Amino acid sequence: MIRKPKTYQTSLGIFDQAIAAPSMKAALEAWGADSNLFHQGAARESRDLDVIAATMAKPGVVLKRPVGSDGPFGEHADLPTDLDHTDKPAKVTQKSKARKPKKSSSPPADKAAERKAALASEREQKRRDREREKEETARQKERERRQQAIDKAQAALDKAEQEHAKRAAVIQAELEALEKRSQTEQARWDKEKERLEAALRRARG
Repeated sequence: MIRKPKTYQTSLGIFDQAIAAPSMKAALEAWGADSNLFHQGAARESRDLDVIAATMAKPGVVLKRPVGSDGPFGEHADLPTDLDHTDKPAKVTQKSKARKPKKSSSPPADKAAERKAALASEREQKRRDREREKEETARQKERERRQQAIDKAQAALDKAEQEHAKRAAVIQAELEALEKRSQTEQARWDKEKERLEAALRRARG
């Protein structure tokens, strides 16, 4: 999901700078800062409606104005009017502008924060690994429990099928015996009927 940009403002060298960016990190990258200006108190989220309107009109573009000025921000800003325009001060100003980010790069506080963040990330990764192992163990136990239930049900079914086969065999044997008895009885009756019918015919005469 795309994050809605916010307006961030800082002062670098001889200019105030502002930008509409989705995060503080994106603002720092656009400014070319080597350290976290927000942690140092040198940058902030702007609440000035005019500044917000100007940056939102050109999101992602660094807008400038002379440092200490209350004028509007723009892509191209004039130099501050209170600067000495002689060649030498101009060179000193440019050098100080170029060097300032280097002087503030990687202060001890930032290094400590980075180490703290790295340790926190490592602890979080270990916690996630433990959670995954715990979940995998629980899933394995559930699979084993389910397999045991399946094996038990299958064993009961096999036993019932064997018992049914035995009973069916007994019934089949009984049916075959009854069929044999029925056939024997039918043969006996056929002979008896034939004898009696012959006697009846003789009696009739």
